[in-house]
Amino acid sequence: MRRLRLAPEQTNIDFFRIQHVTFGASVMAVIASLVLVLVMGLNFGIDFRGGTTIRTESTTAVDVGVYRAALAPLALGDVSITEVFDPGFRPDQHVAMIRIQAEEGVEAVSPETIARVEAVLLAVDPAITFPSVESVGPKVSGELIWQALLAVAAGTAGILVYVWLRFEWQFAVGTVAALVHDVIVTVGVFALFQIKFDLTIVAALLTILGYSVNDTVVIFDRLRENLQKYKQMPLRDLMNLSANETLGRTLMTATTTLISLTALFVFGGDVIRGFVFAMLFGVIIGTYSTLYVAKNIVLYLGLDRSGGSQAGPRAGTRFAGIDA
Repeated sequence: MRRLRLAPEQTNIDFFRIQHVTFGASVMAVIASLVLVLVMGLNFGIDFRGGTTIRTESTTAVDVGVYRAALAPLALGDVSITEVFDPGFRPDQHVAMIRIQAEEGVEAVSPETIARVEAVLLAVDPAITFPSVESVGPKVSGELIWQALLAVAAGTAGILVYVWLRFEWQFAVGTVAALVHDVIVTVGVFALFQIKFDLTIVAALLTILGYSVNDTVVIFDRLRENLQKYKQMPLRDLMNLSANETLGRTLMTATTTLISLTALFVFGGDVIRGFVFAMLFGVIIGTYSTLYVAKNIVLYLGLDRSGGSQAGPRAGTRFAGIDA
């Protein structure tokens, strides 16, 4: 019985052949993403902006202009109305999202205001229903932004310490550089396309951190083994050898993950589409950074191989022999 392989059993790809191009592209992508976030900003969801989101459903087509004209006399301030499209919807299922930003000094849109909005929309479309209403106050949304930043920073710091203890500090720096690259570029894509950025996207970013570090650690673990086998081989060649030996596993993991995420993206519905998109892009960029960013950083920093002859088969640090 033959096993499915996405890469030949033995490959000899030189991942450093155009290292200045690949690494330079990564640096430019990070800079461009930061510029996009600063210039265009993120399309924060209700979690981070504060206010109320009303989801509507109807058997008649959504007319954003009619909805907006009906709500205008209520003087609600900043109101965003968007029609939601999803291949999983029934032919007569028409969905819209109405976002009402909370006024300055007001914790949330009042129940009375929400009732007025629903009454006005019912007047223009008697078939309309309101499956969900979500409200978040400005104070809470501000706290959520800081908590989201702290969550991502704490996750990155924890990974830095773990890799440092398991390997060497150069490996930790390379891993964290790749993770920062993945997160910033993913956020930059959300800024470029103005995709809604809410707490589910923060959860996706944390998941991307875990996925990316798992891929990177597999290659670094093989590199540590090869450092003992080939003590005279140049570090660059050792890194290429380690990446080629684990390439089949890297591609298989990425492919199976992408297949399941693609199914969720197509059939999972609009509620989780932003989360799944972040994961899809994160898996792709994470695989790239594992092969072309993390190793490059370690190569630039170099490794002290002078103690290799005294080291054991699981050389790394004094914590290298701990299974974790």
